[in-house]
Amino acid sequence: MKDGEPRPDLSANLGEPGAFPYTRGIYPTMYRSRLWTMRQYAGYGTAEETNRRFRYLLEQGQTGLSVAFDLPTQMGYDSDHPLALAEIGRVGVAIDSLADMEVLLQEIPLDRVSTSMTINATAAILLAMYKAVAERGGVPADRVDGTIQNDILKEYIARGTYIFPPAPSLRLVTDSMAFCARNMPRWNPISISGYHIREAGATAVQEVAFTLANGLTYLQAAVDAGLGVDQVAPSFSFFFAAQMDLLEEVAKFRAARRLWARVVRDRFDPANPRSMMLRFHTQTAGAALTAQQPDNNVVRVAIQALAAVLGGTQSLHTNSRDEALALPSEDSALLALRTQQIIAHESGVASVVDPLGGSFAVEQLTDEIEEQALARISQIEATGGVLRAIQNGLIQREIAESAYREAQEIERGDKIVVGVNRYQSASPVKKELQRPDPETAARQIARLNEVRAGRDGAAASVALERLRDEARGSGNLMLPILEAVRAYATVGEICDVLRAVFGTYRPPVVV
Repeated sequence: MKDGEPRPDLSANLGEPGAFPYTRGIYPTMYRSRLWTMRQYAGYGTAEETNRRFRYLLEQGQTGLSVAFDLPTQMGYDSDHPLALAEIGRVGVAIDSLADMEVLLQEIPLDRVSTSMTINATAAILLAMYKAVAERGGVPADRVDGTIQNDILKEYIARGTYIFPPAPSLRLVTDSMAFCARNMPRWNPISISGYHIREAGATAVQEVAFTLANGLTYLQAAVDAGLGVDQVAPSFSFFFAAQMDLLEEVAKFRAARRLWARVVRDRFDPANPRSMMLRFHTQTAGAALTAQQPDNNVVRVAIQALAAVLGGTQSLHTNSRDEALALPSEDSALLALRTQQIIAHESGVASVVDPLGGSFAVEQLTDEIEEQALARISQIEATGGVLRAIQNGLIQREIAESAYREAQEIERGDKIVVGVNRYQSASPVKKELQRPDPETAARQIARLNEVRAGRDGAAASVALERLRDEARGSGNLMLPILEAVRAYATVGEICDVLRAVFGTYRPPVVV
């Protein structure tokens, strides 16, 4: 802005905290009334090991759970499947049946602790397991609080843990939305994820654009399935990355919140203001972590976490310093949690609503990101929408190109990464790393065999056959999935039934 020019009127774009268009936050007092949920992502090995980590983190002041599942669970294979053997419990906890979920949640007060589950293709099955554990513990469904990610579109775009083609996958998503609206009103049946899109190499603008485009696709699918916008939109949650450019990240969160409010208002005309609120979880950027000089990651995570808080996140996971090398050790996980607690209680930023609101730099960035993201959403819709863009590889190609450009900038030294392409150290990394237990697979398969031998096999078969019949029709699949789960049918058995009916997805070749 030049000297003498009048300052822009920000009131139309800003509004008040807790009021449309929610630029300054979705609640009037934000963290002055209640801090964000400190929800550390954890899961490895067997259910017993992960349960111990959960209880440890809760004892240390964590206020919510976030479950990481291993790849076989995410891909719908039981632990004794040949494709599963090398991955059992490696990047998350192994869950084969309700018996595993019962152990995972043992001694966790499900009526007081909310749980987020990062699960997508098999989300409906894990949701059914969680509900079954709660009901067996005497916790009513309307007291159960949590989230399933359930964002299958971003799996086709950026992450790859899909099973079925898009149409039946969207059916499972909308079925879980309808089920939660009727039976689990405090549960968020979907968390639309920009995190994995950003981790794959997207820019901040692309992260907002592709994430909100996916969200609009889900909302339209729910409406097309007969659900009212005010029945489902208030339960939508979002999941974003926090990267290294602090001001850009703060602006990104504010722009996403404002853009979602405006688009939902204009397209769906909701009566409930909560339908226009973009509630989001944030995770610090795994892609920014370096194996070189891993203690530097503590600083990176602190900056990223601060950006999320300044941007108004509702919950936060802070990565551990050693995650570029291995699963986080207990000490590293505790330090990551302490990072959040120091920001919350010592930095002072939680006592101010939208602390950077009104900053010329932040407001200009917020406007630019909103404008560019809306333009990108409009372009996607003009060419046939998100599903068409996924099928022809358009979105995947754009992300790949962005990732390539950034890699080239780092390789040339145009973008400095401390310890990687500048200020390197020849000293070897000396860290006590978390190592997988070599007996994990044997223990997991043994319990799976015990479950199969001890269950009512006839009841499991009947439940799976009912699921097959319902999948061939058009009814809601959550009830037959819940029946199968209660009969201790396994994740693999349930997914095999659905594979036989729906088929499996083969991605396009992106060139």
